Amino acid sequence: MSGKPVNLNRVRKDKARAEKRARADENAVKFGRTKAEKARDGAAADKADKHLDGHKRET
Repeated sequence: MSGKPVNLNRVRKDKARAEKRARADENAVKFGRTKAEKARDGAAADKADKHLDGHKRET
């Protein structure tokens, strides 16, 4: 054994932080999108709406 005492509260908190960080990384991969991706998708949706509106018949 090492001659150094171990603070069990610190070990417990460090373990909880590591688990939380791992879960956050998994969620970022699963759900996260960059700001550029969101902007690109928004621009594509706007373009599609304008394209559709341009082909409407006038009454």
